[in-house]
Amino acid sequence: MGIKAALPKYELYLYTAVLYMALFWAASWILEASSENVNRKSFRENVKPGWHYFGRKMDAADFEWVMWFTRFRNYILFALSGHVIFAKICSMLSPKRRSLIYMIYGACAVFVTMGWSYITLVVSHCVLLYTVSLVKRKWLCFVAGLTSLATFKMEPLVTWQSGFVTGTFELQDILFYGGCGFSIMRCMSFGLENCERKNGNYSFLDLLKYNFYLPFFYFGPIMTFDQFHLQANNPDLSRKQWEMWNITKQALVHLGVIVVVDVFFHFLYILTIPSDMKLVKHLSDWSLAGLAYSNLVYDWVKAAVMFGVINTVSRLDHLDPPQPPKCITMLYVFAETHFDRGINDWLCKYVYDYLGKDHDSIFRELLATISTFAITTLWLGPCEIVYIWSFFNCFGLNFELWVAKFFSLRPFSTIEGAMSEAMSRRIRGIFNAANFWQIILYNVLSLNSLEFAKLVGTRLVLKGFPVSTLSVLFVTYCGIQLIKERERRLALEEEAAQADALKKEEAKEKTE
Repeated sequence: MGIKAALPKYELYLYTAVLYMALFWAASWILEASSENVNRKSFRENVKPGWHYFGRKMDAADFEWVMWFTRFRNYILFALSGHVIFAKICSMLSPKRRSLIYMIYGACAVFVTMGWSYITLVVSHCVLLYTVSLVKRKWLCFVAGLTSLATFKMEPLVTWQSGFVTGTFELQDILFYGGCGFSIMRCMSFGLENCERKNGNYSFLDLLKYNFYLPFFYFGPIMTFDQFHLQANNPDLSRKQWEMWNITKQALVHLGVIVVVDVFFHFLYILTIPSDMKLVKHLSDWSLAGLAYSNLVYDWVKAAVMFGVINTVSRLDHLDPPQPPKCITMLYVFAETHFDRGINDWLCKYVYDYLGKDHDSIFRELLATISTFAITTLWLGPCEIVYIWSFFNCFGLNFELWVAKFFSLRPFSTIEGAMSEAMSRRIRGIFNAANFWQIILYNVLSLNSLEFAKLVGTRLVLKGFPVSTLSVLFVTYCGIQLIKERERRLALEEEAAQADALKKEEAKEKTE
């Protein structure tokens, strides 16, 4: 059935009321658990003094958030601000050479933070993968690239290479692994795009310009080489109407989100509570469901803000970077689940879509998903929790196709064809609600722990059946229908915009 199937307004109002009441109820349970257990011994390491005028401690369990927006924010802001100022002045003087200017500033910044040995190590991998790309064999680029990536993910090579970098500052390990990992992925993109080029080869300088663009160097996101090369070498620096206003508005939104998240961390210890399994076992089913859901929402917010800050800088450089990941609240299918759109776009372009084609064949889809998650496992770093996460998400992606194929057969297709579109939407929403919780459970284990994910699954599916199971699924169903309603309105708006554009084009042809 089509995406434009509508439901009665009173039904949507009911879904909205149920969803918000459930969210506030779950939040109240988490708030109570946070307030009553703030002085537990297990909380001392992660719950730190916060803003003094709140009179409450703050959840500081996430090192990445603390690094970006508390402890090292001044250093990060200084480096990015220097890039913006330096790049703007130089690009105004020589717009045709701005990609070279970006590279020079980026290489100098990397040298200052990590030293010559680190730059030499990164460039040596660039030289190796550039040499392989000249052969113009995609499979060889993959083998060389994944082998290089494995040297930063597996012992003893990772220890040997990290020994080239001297220094003891706190960010050294993060910058080392982040810069090297993203550099290998960028080099692979360069090599694969060079294989696609029919006439000649891209130069090694093109690879260096691509790799040493500072905003993307350490933390991503990844732009594929074809997009970066086209945009960074475009001499036209004119902007669309309201573009600077939109960039400013985006920056202010990110600043507002950072403040809101920090405020929430003073009241809801959603990151620290799951680490204390003794406490978690005594929480209600609704608290566990709220914790699992809120952890995924927070991880999306963190990714959206961190990539959003970098994307704001890159937009000032007239680039169009990968968009922030789709909100986990808006997801109910595995095919759209990701927390890093840059890596997701990279994998889709070079692996998933390349092998899966139209994603309609069961065998091709199985091959594409296994290959995709094998590379993802290597990218994240092979370990038990990553193996489990990859297996379940790979299974979920394939299971969706199997279920869709099964219900496309008779008599199911005939039965659905006889239904109204609204009833078909309701029934599909039930299956989507179950799928939504599969996505949460399969991903929360990588964010918290396998024990926490097992406890949430056991309490909601087995011990909590039928009351907790059905009530949580009903609330989720309400949320799914609101998501579908939003998708319906966006589809209608897009259709209306296309119709208007077609009418304008026809009117233009008549006048000519």
